[in-house]
Amino acid sequence: MGLLTFKPKKKTQQTLTEKEQEWAKTLSQGVVSVKDIIAPPAIEVDFDFVKIGSTYFRTLFVVGYPRFVQANWLAPIINFEHTLEIAMYSYPVEAKGVLDDLKRKITEMEATIATDIQHGRVMDPTVQAALEDAQVLQEELVKGAERFFQFGLYVTIPADSKEELDAITKQVESTLGALLLVPKHATLQQEDAFKTTLPQGTDHIFITRNMDTTSLATTFPFISSTLTQNSGIMYGVNEHNGSLVIFDRFNQENANSVIFAKSGAGKSYLVKLETLRALMFGTEIIVIDPEQEYKTLCEAIGGEYIDFNFNAPAKINPFDLSGVYEEGENELGLKILSLHGFFRVVMGQLSPGEGATLDKALVSTYKSKGITPDPATQQKEAPLMEDLYKALLGMEEPEAKALADRLEKFVKGSLVGIFNQQSNIDIRNTFTVFSIRDLEDELRPIAMYLILDFIWTRVKNDIRRRILVVDEAWYLMQYPDSASFMYSIAKRARKYYLGLTTITQDVEDFLNTDYGRAIVTNSSIQILMKQSPAAIDKVAETFYLSEGEKHLLLAADVGEGIFFAGANHVAIRIVASPDEHALVTTKPQELENRQKSQAEAVLNQFR
Repeated sequence: MGLLTFKPKKKTQQTLTEKEQEWAKTLSQGVVSVKDIIAPPAIEVDFDFVKIGSTYFRTLFVVGYPRFVQANWLAPIINFEHTLEIAMYSYPVEAKGVLDDLKRKITEMEATIATDIQHGRVMDPTVQAALEDAQVLQEELVKGAERFFQFGLYVTIPADSKEELDAITKQVESTLGALLLVPKHATLQQEDAFKTTLPQGTDHIFITRNMDTTSLATTFPFISSTLTQNSGIMYGVNEHNGSLVIFDRFNQENANSVIFAKSGAGKSYLVKLETLRALMFGTEIIVIDPEQEYKTLCEAIGGEYIDFNFNAPAKINPFDLSGVYEEGENELGLKILSLHGFFRVVMGQLSPGEGATLDKALVSTYKSKGITPDPATQQKEAPLMEDLYKALLGMEEPEAKALADRLEKFVKGSLVGIFNQQSNIDIRNTFTVFSIRDLEDELRPIAMYLILDFIWTRVKNDIRRRILVVDEAWYLMQYPDSASFMYSIAKRARKYYLGLTTITQDVEDFLNTDYGRAIVTNSSIQILMKQSPAAIDKVAETFYLSEGEKHLLLAADVGEGIFFAGANHVAIRIVASPDEHALVTTKPQELENRQKSQAEAVLNQFR
């Protein structure tokens, strides 16, 4: 007894000889239609593909979708390396019927959960999640904030051979799977599925998924994510499509940037790469370095590395004036306001009486050196902290003695010399780094404020294209006055052709202040790298991140993140050449291996 087997196949095929005979007959009659010209020589419809001429086609439809998506989440399919034909269909649905169905479904799920609790069973998490989504959707539909749609997604894959078709299908399925989409072959419906992806706007198989307005909107615009300009430096590789992220921060409304990441995520690595590449395009770089991370790079490119501590020869006088007259500005008045902030960081909070006494003493201190609001007098040598100390001792106000006591340790006590000498440095090098690593933690905010003020004075004196990097900016955000000073620099930097780069790993401390959020608002470029679960909600609230983007930042590898530039943002991976990597890496293992290699090379010279 034999077994009869057959392969389900609908086949419509003409041999080439018959086609040629028909063509010859048509030509003999002198009539050739458009259909005759564009018609393929043969069409074969198999249960899992369609063959038109010599080209194979297979259509997939999507039946499963992720719970959370981000804008432009279909980009990996749009940017797929092989040609694909993609069709999307959206069908509006009456809210009345949807609400009735939702009400019934919610009741069923609530009953299921109640039954599980009653019988002592663990609740099914999928039912719980579905119930929460259904309740949120019901509320939005009732308010009219959302509408309801049926959405269908179909992908047709062309190939020159059956083997190529199978290989590409696996790649497409893998790409869709990475997006948490569940694709299926349109088995026994390949002809109708192929017609569905033709530019006719007709859905022949109608396999859809429920979606609200917000979810549907994430599929548009149906474009590739690119962030490439004709000028600028390369920041990294666009992880959406493999293109390069090339950007010139000075072409934006301001050149400021902020970088948020947890420790070890690669933020300093990124900034060192940016500064090195910007330097090659004629940009002057100034860095405040709390952890000596920029020393190797600075020495390798011939920059100036300034150690700022008690024993170092470099000194900065907080009373320095720029000597630059700008119409409508009172240089001395602005400097005294800045000194008020500086001394509040030095001495702590001041009462209104102490503030008034300090103001009077500052005016008297400058006057003792012949410096007044007259710009002609502001070229004279600036006073020192010792002069302010003497001015306070000579005042009759009771608050003056208390203020002098707070300053005494900087003039005569344990901290003498660090803030009480004339400035003896200048910013002449195109790459200048101020290191404060050897200072105690309590002195770091004071030193950072002082260095920032010194840099700001020099920037106003000589306008040129510059980037100022403030690493570990959370030190300054601890105090309202230093935070206010940072914000004022961010707000006015554009006027002096300056781009402020603010880096911090303590995201919550930074964003919990009004000044921190204002600095973010006044930065055209924002870069988010790997975040800790404790900080991600605050970051998501500030930057309006989707759930997908939150998950991306939580799972990001070292050197990966999201690059925001104005209204555009892309997922980015930071890349460096081997030579660049050797200069900017701070991994202890790599630094240790390099030192061993250098030591061995020295030993080999003497063998």
